[in-house]
Parts: sequence; structure tokens; C-alpha cells
Amino acid sequence: MLKRELRKKYKNLRADITQEKASDLSLALANSLLQIPIWDFFYYHIFLSIEEKNEVDTLPLITLLQGKDKNVVVPKVAKDHAMENYLITDTTTFKKSAWGVPEPVDGIEVPENKIDVVFVPLLAFDIQGNRVGYGKGFYDNFLRKCRKETLKVGLSFFGPEIELISDINTNDVRLDYCVTPERIYTF
Repeated sequence: MLKRELRKKYKNLRADITQEKASDLSLALANSLLQIPIWDFFYYHIFLSIEEKNEVDTLPLITLLQGKDKNVVVPKVAKDHAMENYLITDTTTFKKSAWGVPEPVDGIEVPENKIDVVFVPLLAFDIQGNRVGYGKGFYDNFLRKCRKETLKVGLSFFGPEIELISDINTNDVRLDYCVTPERIYTF
């Protein structure tokens, strides 16, 4: 299936989920993450959810990470569509970007080579760990700058597409795991 078809399909599926159901699914997903071997690292990069797009709510996961005394890093889109990464501290303030993404106003920047685990946003994924995002390439560009051993964990309300994504290209970065409220997929 083509990425554009999957984007349309999963945007519609997400739109059909109530806020209450999305909240319940996000909490179940955060609890499922406790089952994968990612808890011995130091720097965890996580996206901040766009409420208007009914994305997985990452707040329960951020709370979980902070409760385990982990360093939580969040992205901010910089010039030329690159992402900068900032450590969340008690004094971090956020402002919504033009895309509706909460971003840190400023703070302590963390280089890509320090990041151990990345929680990756997505619309869809297939059984080989290929993912479909919004199509801007922000995360693929960012993931290529991370260390080879950095773990990439997708978060999805839905299971994988059995049919492989047909228009994968050399710039696409595959996931190591994808976690849904019901199951963990390892690639």
C-alpha cells in the first residue's frame, strides 16, 4: 500500500476515536512499554502530541520516564527543517508551533549522539517496522543523525499493516519496536 493511502486511512481512523478512548489507549500503551528492555538508558527522546490530530498522548509516558529519573528530551523544529533536542527541566516552558506541536521555548540542548531511545510518532507501520509519518521527513532526518544503536520505538493506537508499505525509500528509517495498547512488535 502507498504511504499517501495509509496517511488518509489512519487519519480517518484516528478521527473516529473519542478523546476519552484516546486517553485510555495512551495509558495502556505507556503501561505496555514497561515490558520492553529500554529502561537502562539515560536519554529518551519523545514527541509531544498534537491534540488536534488525536495522536497518542505522550504525557503518561513522560511521567513514567521522569518517575524513573530518566532524562527526557523533546524536539523543536529549527531552520531548514532540522530538529533540535531539549532536555525537559522544571523550568521548561512550551509554545505551540505553526503545526500545533508544543515545543520548548529554550533550554539545555542535547546532541543526537547522546540520545539512547527515541519514541517515534507515526500514522501507520507495517510488519517489517517501516513507518508512515506525516511526510515531511523530520524524524527520518533526525534518526539518521542518531547513533546506529539508538533504539527506535514507534507508538500507535493500531496494529501493523500486513501488506508492506510499497513506496519505502532509502531515506526511511525502520523501527526496532512498535508498541500498541494490545501488543509489542519487535523488528
